[in-house]
Amino acid sequence: MNAQELYEIWLEKLDFTDPMRAELEAVRGNEAEITDRFYQEIVFGTAGLRGICGAGTNRMNRLTVGRATQGIASYIMKSGEDVSRGVVIAYDCRYHSKEFSELAAEILAGNGIKAYLFPSLRPTPELSFAIRELGCVSGINMTASHNPKEYNGYKVYWMDGAQISGEVSNGMLAEIQTLDLFDTFKRISLDEAKNQGFIEILGEDMDEKYMSYVLGNSLRPDDQLDLTVPVVYTPLNGAGSLPMQEMAKRRGFTNFTIVPEQKDPDPDFTTVPFPNPENPKAFEIAEKLGMEKGAEVLIATDPDSDRMAIEIADGRGGYTALNGNQTGALIIAYKAMSMAEEGTMPEKPVMIKSIVTGNFGRAICEDYGIDVYEALTGFKNICGRIPALEAKGYHYFFGYEESIGCAPGESVRDKDGITAGMLITEMAAYFRKKGMTLGDFLESLYEKYGYYAEDQVSVILKGKEGQERIGRIMTAFRDGKPISFGDFKVAETIDYIHGYKDIPAQNALIFKMTDGSWFAMRPSGTEPKIKFYYYAKTDTKELSKKKVADLSTAVGKLIDSVN
Repeated sequence: MNAQELYEIWLEKLDFTDPMRAELEAVRGNEAEITDRFYQEIVFGTAGLRGICGAGTNRMNRLTVGRATQGIASYIMKSGEDVSRGVVIAYDCRYHSKEFSELAAEILAGNGIKAYLFPSLRPTPELSFAIRELGCVSGINMTASHNPKEYNGYKVYWMDGAQISGEVSNGMLAEIQTLDLFDTFKRISLDEAKNQGFIEILGEDMDEKYMSYVLGNSLRPDDQLDLTVPVVYTPLNGAGSLPMQEMAKRRGFTNFTIVPEQKDPDPDFTTVPFPNPENPKAFEIAEKLGMEKGAEVLIATDPDSDRMAIEIADGRGGYTALNGNQTGALIIAYKAMSMAEEGTMPEKPVMIKSIVTGNFGRAICEDYGIDVYEALTGFKNICGRIPALEAKGYHYFFGYEESIGCAPGESVRDKDGITAGMLITEMAAYFRKKGMTLGDFLESLYEKYGYYAEDQVSVILKGKEGQERIGRIMTAFRDGKPISFGDFKVAETIDYIHGYKDIPAQNALIFKMTDGSWFAMRPSGTEPKIKFYYYAKTDTKELSKKKVADLSTAVGKLIDSVN
């Protein structure tokens, strides 16, 4: 059935008073718009469902959310797990997030599955924490993370607190695909479900437990810190505002300032063009405030507060943005150094990183005797490795990926921007007391381990045609088997399409060069883009950066040749 046929079916089945029907009527005759809305069904990617809000099979709306929830409910009912354990549901600041969360709760309740709802927006890491704390069988979060304001999403978690993967993900997807979007799903009203005990609103006690966990990840006592360290923080109008302010208050940081324009929830993100702290433009207002306050570090979390990024004072009155590889290396080094000094390093510590993350953090870990394992991109894969490693006697030390995401502690099985933000603030306070900055510490790591350079290039290709071109680009690199990129000679190619060693299958490639530089490439699982990750390490910062730039240029020529 083609897009136009699906479009007509939706018009026929939607009630005349339904806003989605009016939305579809407004695009009648617009073939490109109809195709984009209906050329595919929105499917699970790296982080579950994610897409633009609106009417259509390729959109986030009450029908796609309802079907996904009924499919998940059916899977849980058939899994053999005790459904009385329930499912915890959270949501962020975006349009329809609360509406979607209540819809999911009503459908779960209609299937006899208890749902725990937060009374207002909460950070993603608190959801992951709550799943394990409550002993729930699953968790759902309505969030589009760092995507533009037009998007919303639906992240699904399993009982281990990590995002679904493997057998669970496939099983849920199979149940979802048996359903029609216009099926009448089992559902009871919010009030009725509350009265019957199928929906419970979580109180402040869960916030308190999560905050205790965050503070429990501290590494240094107050007498080793300069608690007056000037820090500016922005939640980018998302869920991190209250927990980060509470963290700073309880830790006693007296010069911790939140950006007032970005302090409160705003689904339009009116002060930032793109609510992704990985993009330095998200720091523009924070930078102005930082200069006024003399801040040594700027911290930003994305709308659901799983991602965290920082900028550090450059010594010239401005700020330098650090990428996820650099920030991860800083936290790894500070944590390893602190635990070694305090005698708290566990036996058989293990760090997990994604296959597209650089090796700066690996070098630090190996220096401290911390084993390193790799996983596919996404924290469902990174944290998904923890149970098997624990079974082998390992103790979790840290997990991260290059896209400014890390899980500093074991109890949150997803990116945790709140705990990471606490550690960055503590780290800045520790080095300030020693007369150093985070920039000084980073430079000392480069001097010790070598100058690692990196760059990430995303080629955005929207819609059906874009998706097809992404496929052709992957084919050109995979089947073309290039032996060189300009002056860079290929020493090894790793193809993950059928899995590699103990890592499951993913549409990803890595090319390692004879000079030690390398790059990885993969289509995004949540956005219309293909990503390229470039790395090099030499004895000087300038040469490392040049190698990365030259490799990127050489690879770009092959990308451009694929129409």
